[in-house]
Amino acid sequence: MRYIIETTAHFDEWFDGLRDLRAKAKVITRLERIEAGNLGDHKAIGGGLSEIRINEGKGYRLYYTIRGNTVIFMLAGGNKSTQQADIARARQLKEDLNP
Repeated sequence: MRYIIETTAHFDEWFDGLRDLRAKAKVITRLERIEAGNLGDHKAIGGGLSEIRINEGKGYRLYYTIRGNTVIFMLAGGNKSTQQADIARARQLKEDLNP
């Protein structure tokens, strides 16, 4: 199954500010794999929110939700040290997507 990825402004700001170029390349590769249908290392964290783990640098995390069968909204990103705040922000962004 292929996916369409949409991003929030919050995710885009996080990604644009990511200075770790190796991690940035890994995120790009991971997003390409997701579009091809391979979610890789991920887990549900409750309430329709899931986390993708990027094993590079600080332990980067991408937070997303799926709408329908094919649209993935990349909500937020962060690393292990900011995980709880990132999850809280992703939950709020997910709620903001609801009509």
